[in-house]
Amino acid sequence: MPDKPGSEPVRPVEIDIEQDLALDFVRVVEEAAIASARTMGQGEREKSDQVAVQAMRQAFEHVNIDGTIVIGEGERDKAPMLYIGEQVGAKPPEGLSHPKVDIAVDPLEGTNLCATGASNSIVVLAASEPGGLLHAPDCYMEKLIAGPACRGALDIDAPVEENLKMIASCLERDVTDLTIVVLDRPRHEKLIASIRKAGARIRLIQDGDLSAGIAAAVRGAGVDAVMGSGGAPEGVITAAALRCLHAEMLARLVVNSPDLEERMKSMGIRDTKRIYTARDLAPGKKIIFAACGVTRGALLNGVRFFGDGCRTHSVVMTRKTNKVRFVDAVHLSRPPGPRGVRLY
Repeated sequence: MPDKPGSEPVRPVEIDIEQDLALDFVRVVEEAAIASARTMGQGEREKSDQVAVQAMRQAFEHVNIDGTIVIGEGERDKAPMLYIGEQVGAKPPEGLSHPKVDIAVDPLEGTNLCATGASNSIVVLAASEPGGLLHAPDCYMEKLIAGPACRGALDIDAPVEENLKMIASCLERDVTDLTIVVLDRPRHEKLIASIRKAGARIRLIQDGDLSAGIAAAVRGAGVDAVMGSGGAPEGVITAAALRCLHAEMLARLVVNSPDLEERMKSMGIRDTKRIYTARDLAPGKKIIFAACGVTRGALLNGVRFFGDGCRTHSVVMTRKTNKVRFVDAVHLSRPPGPRGVRLY
């Protein structure tokens, strides 16, 4: 239907989400990573997060999408931008419309890590067609994550020792050779004791279970599994990456109050005890996951500044086209000096 009498009908721009938008989303995470990296080690976590949010929001204005934030910085009354339900994307030319895309963002995963200069702070986003990402409430989520070899072999309700034996069997190694990542939190004391009793090694992290989950799916990253509870929104973004990597994830929302249960129902979640797989959390047919390192980590290097600009290290994954690209980019802020570009 025409927008108004005498006008031409609005025509959608025909694009392939994965192939045509992947590098645009890389640029979005790069801009946020560069902005937050300039605050690294200054001890101001709120400032680090704020500049990342602003840079990401501005970068979205140059992407040809009709985007909706489904996981972001909070509800409309809690965040000035990148809130749940916010529309993002470039304004289309008259008579055209951009493709609709659902977007989940974490403008700075590991704000404390950035503020203290610690490893594994990253900027991440996931995108899919409308309905392709679960609208997760801001609550805890139990998570059990392992690589592609463990698909279909794990049970979130099984004893820790049994899951560790299964992971070891799938990877053709001993339990004592496994490295399990766990968030260093009081709620995980029993879990940590069980892993140690089984003989597996533990890498305790202060923040950043999203990047740890992705590392568990990448061979050679030094992480065999992630166990414990972390943020549910981060779980959905992790699931989007794991779908691209064909890895295993089992998850369950942690419901600890009647108010939270009611909020879940208002978001369309009826079964609060449901065990989710990565496919349930990120059911999209076409998925893009993009991340850029802020500080150096197991998977990505951090932002490195030099006299003429900076260097970033990103990864972008697509589900349907089965591609994982690492992007090592140099961003020049001014013409290089007489000795040329310095990449360090």
